[in-house]
Amino acid sequence: MESINILKPIKTKAKPIEKEVCEEEPLSPSSRLLHEPNFNVHILSIMATKSRINPQAIKHQWIPNFVNHPRFCSLMVVDEKNKGVMKWVRTKVDIDKHIVVPQVNEQDLQETPEKFVENYIRNLSTTTLDKSKPLWDLHLLNVKTLDAEGVAVLRMHHSLGDGTSLMSLLLASTRQTAHPDKLPTIPGTKNRAINLEHNQYYSMRGLLWRYFVLIWFYMRMFWNTIVDVLMFLSTTMFLKDTNTPIKGRPGSEFNPRRFVHRVLSLDDMKLVKNALNMTINDVALGVTQAGLSVYLNRRFGEGRKDKGATEKTNNLPCNVRLRSSLLINLRPTPGIQALADMMDKNTEAKWGNWVGSVLLPFKIALRDDPLVYVKETKATSFRKKNSLEAIYTCYISKLILKLFGIKTSSSMSHRSLINTTVAFSNLVGPQEEISFGGHPMVYLAPTSYGQPQALMINFQSYVNKMTMVLSVDENVIPDPHQLLDDLEQSLKLIKNAVVERGLCQE
Repeated sequence: MESINILKPIKTKAKPIEKEVCEEEPLSPSSRLLHEPNFNVHILSIMATKSRINPQAIKHQWIPNFVNHPRFCSLMVVDEKNKGVMKWVRTKVDIDKHIVVPQVNEQDLQETPEKFVENYIRNLSTTTLDKSKPLWDLHLLNVKTLDAEGVAVLRMHHSLGDGTSLMSLLLASTRQTAHPDKLPTIPGTKNRAINLEHNQYYSMRGLLWRYFVLIWFYMRMFWNTIVDVLMFLSTTMFLKDTNTPIKGRPGSEFNPRRFVHRVLSLDDMKLVKNALNMTINDVALGVTQAGLSVYLNRRFGEGRKDKGATEKTNNLPCNVRLRSSLLINLRPTPGIQALADMMDKNTEAKWGNWVGSVLLPFKIALRDDPLVYVKETKATSFRKKNSLEAIYTCYISKLILKLFGIKTSSSMSHRSLINTTVAFSNLVGPQEEISFGGHPMVYLAPTSYGQPQALMINFQSYVNKMTMVLSVDENVIPDPHQLLDDLEQSLKLIKNAVVERGLCQE
C-alpha cells in the first residue's frame, strides 16, 4: 500500500485562480480514507431519459448550476510542505473536459443496445477519475434501449460526499417535468400518531409506566450497542463471513464491475409494507434475503446432486454467516431546497463524509412461507435501529486514524468490509417525474465500484417504481441477471402471499 506522502501535488498550467474563488478546505477523515488505493470508490448515477439527450442543453442549462457546489469546482491536492495534508482547492471548471459524448452509430452495433450500454458502463469501472481536475464527469449515450431513448452516467468520486448527500444534490439540480419551476418532492418520515387515554397518561400509574418503558429502552440500546461494537471489532480483526459463492476474493475492489438493473413495482412493495406494518426498507431487505437464499441454493447445487429447493430439502449448508455492510450518514442531510439554494444563490449547506458502519446479518435459508423472509428482516432492522453502532464505529475509525495514521485506519476499515459479503443501500427518490436539463427521466439507478465486496445491491425509488441495481465482480458472480431474476421473483412471491391471505387492505 502506498503511503500518502508519496502523492505529488497537482500541477496545472491554468492561470492563477482569482482571489474570490481561491478557497481551501481540508478533507474529512472519511474522505481521506477514500483516496487510499484499497478504497478508491466511485459513485455512478445512471439516468435513463425519455428523449434523446442534447449535449448542448446539458452543458448550458444543467451543468453550470450543478458545478456551483464547492466540491464540484475544487481540486483535491496534497500539500507536501504541510505533512501531506489533503485539501480541496477551488478552481475554474472547464465543462468540456467533464462531458463525454461518444459517437455511436446504432446501425453498426454488433450487440443489443442494452448490452452496449452495459458494457460501456462496465468499462468505466476499469478507469479512475483524473485528479488534475474536479473529481467528476458525465457520459451521455444517445442509444435507444427498450425503456429509454438515452442514458446519462454521472460519475463522482466518493470523497466528494456520502451517497445520500450526493444523490440529494443530484435531485436538487432537477425539476418536476410537469412543473419546471418546482423542485422534486421527497417523502418525509411521518410521525406516527399515538392515541393514549387521558386517565392512563395523567395518572401516577401511567407516569410510572412511561419511566419504566424509558429505562428499558435505554438499557436495551446500551446492550445492543455493546454487542454490535464488539461484533464490529471482531469482524475487523478475525470474524469472516462464510465462504459462499458470492463472497469476494482478495483484490476484488480492483476488478471491473458489471452493472445490471431491474425496475420493480413500488406499489407492490408498499402493499407488503402496509399489510405487515413495516417500512419499505424492511421489504427491500426481505426481498434481498429471499433472493440471495434462492440464488445461493442454486450455486451450491452446481456439480453435485440437487437436493431440491424447499425448507427441509435444499443445497444450502447450515448456519451460513452472511452479512451486509451499510454506511450510515451521521451528518444531517441537507434538504433539496437548501442544496438548490446553494447552487442558485451561493448560500451554505452542511456537507461532508461523516459516516459510520453497520453490520446487517441475512439469514440464508429457504422458507416455504415467503413472508418469513420479510418478518425476519423486520426484526433485524428494528434491533439495529435501537443501537448506536454507526456512531461508535465512526468514532472508533476516527480514533484509529488520529492515533495510528491513515495506513492503519485504512487497513482496519478495509478488513471490516472484506470480511463481509454484501454492500447494501436503499435511497428514497422523488414522488413525481423529474427532468434534468429538460430531459424527462425514465428511471434513476445509483451504484458504485471500488468497494471490497463482490456484490453491492442498491434500491432507488422513483415515482411508482423501485429500481434495483447490482454492482458485481464477474469473477465471482458470472450471472448477475439470474440473481436479478431471483430477487424479482422473490418480491412476487411475497406479494402474492400477502394477497392470497387477505392481509392487504383495500
